[in-house]
This record gives sequence, C-alpha cells and structure tokens, in this order.
Amino acid sequence: MSSGDYNVVIDVDDEGDLGDLEFNQELEFHHSNFNSEQASGKIPQGEARGGPPAGLFSTPSTTRPGGGNGGSKRFLWSLDFYAQFFDVDTNEVLRRCWATLFPKTNFLDLLDGNPDLYGPIWITTTVVLTLFLSSTIQGYFASANDKPYRYNFDLLSGAAGLMYGYTGIIPLALWGGLKWYGSEGANLLECLCLYGYANLIWIPIAVASASPIAILNWIFVAVGFGLSVAFLLRNLDLVVRATGSKTSKIMLLVVVLLHAGLSLTIKILFFQYTSPVTKPPTSAPKDPALTDTAPSMFLS
Repeated sequence: MSSGDYNVVIDVDDEGDLGDLEFNQELEFHHSNFNSEQASGKIPQGEARGGPPAGLFSTPSTTRPGGGNGGSKRFLWSLDFYAQFFDVDTNEVLRRCWATLFPKTNFLDLLDGNPDLYGPIWITTTVVLTLFLSSTIQGYFASANDKPYRYNFDLLSGAAGLMYGYTGIIPLALWGGLKWYGSEGANLLECLCLYGYANLIWIPIAVASASPIAILNWIFVAVGFGLSVAFLLRNLDLVVRATGSKTSKIMLLVVVLLHAGLSLTIKILFFQYTSPVTKPPTSAPKDPALTDTAPSMFLS
C-alpha cells in the first residue's frame, strides 16, 4: 500500500496472519530519494565500491552493449587506462583483419565505437619481422655462393623505425589536421587503428617480394600500395569531407602521397639487391704483398 510519498511494505504469511503486528503502535515514516536516484542511474553517496575519483589524467569508461562499468574512472598511470585500448578478443581481431583484406562495409562502422590497438601493434610487428626475413632471404640468394653470407641487422632496426614511425606519426598528424579544420568526427584512436590494420596487406607482399625477379617485386609493391591506399581513402573520405571541399581534397592527396612514399621506401630499402640497407659492406682492397707474405710468416 502507498500513501503520498511513502511506501509501506507489510509481510504477510501464507495463512494470511499478520503475526504479532500491533496496529496501535506508532509508525514512523522517513522521506527517501531512492526512486529518483534509481531513475537517474546514480549510485548513492557512500555505496560506490572503491571507484577512484575523477582526476586530470582519468577518463570515464563507456558502457557498451557487452557490459562494463559505466561509472568507473581510469587514470593515465593505471593499467586499466591502457587495458581499454586492448578490449578485444582474437575472433574480433580476425574479423577486422578479414574486413581489411576484403572490405564490404566501412571499417570505422565495423569498429562500433570500440577501436583497439591490439591488432595494429601485432600487425605492424609482424610486418617488421617479415620485411627483415624477406630481405635477408633475398640477400642470401643474391650473394655469391663461395662467400659466407653476413646477416645485416640494420634491416631489422630500419624496418622497425619505418613502420612504427609511419603508423604512429602519420595518424597523429592526420588527427591534428582534422581537429584544426573543425572535424567533429575525428578520433585519434580510430586513426591509429585504421592505419594499423592497413599495414596488414604488407605481410603477404613482403613474403612474395622475396623473389629475385625485379619486375615481380615492383608489381607486388604496386598491388600493396593500391589495396592499402584504397582502404584508407574509403574510410577517411567521410571524416575528411567535414573539413570542406577544398581542404578535404588536399588532405586526401597528402594521404596518398605519404602512402606512396612508404611504398617506395619499402621497395627501395628491402626489395632490391642494390638497396642502401641490404647492400653488403665493401671491404678495402688487399695489398698483394701482404697477402703473399702473411702465410709464410706463420709457416716459418
């Protein structure tokens, strides 16, 4: 039963007996704000379970259809802050990789508001290792058979600097440009995720480019450039278009030119024998006199 702003609950047993309840005793009623707090979704003061207060370097978590704590805060120095960028499972990463190679819908729509860094980091790392192995295999077959092959680990550091630098700096610059020109749909994490998954095409390209046939390597790199830049333009078009017609065309042209530069750099540094990185170090010409007298010195 209810009366005004009061809620009264009376416990009645199965036989309808009210027990020892005496109606002549005075009942005290207290005002409650339970219904208003429940409707607004707020947790009453003092009932929260240890959630940290909001701070300068904290970001509120968002409630997703799959669940989550809507009221918790994540600090920059806590692991929970970085864990939100890896909130995907293997099946979801594979689904996004498949959508990258065989796009049917907009990739940003596929993210459903949950961009990740798990896929981009592992994809870029795999590209770095694949470029190193492919270039090493290519250099091994290109070297003379009568000379021992020297592994050039500058290839590994060069591939890491190129791929990690491109995947990290270019999306950051793109996001800054979009924000500068007033694009409300620009999201830094989505830009990083987009460029990271765009690197996926370079894994099979790097494997195929271990071929010693130069014309095939050019074809493979051209295919990799075409597929990856088409993936980027398809997903960036709607976001960049918010900056205006002239500005959007310039920004998309810059995206194409920078990606073409990446493709040419990969081809020149890793997929040809005369590469300045893969070229073996030249040894100084030996003095014939020293060459002839050295064995006799040890034999005497």
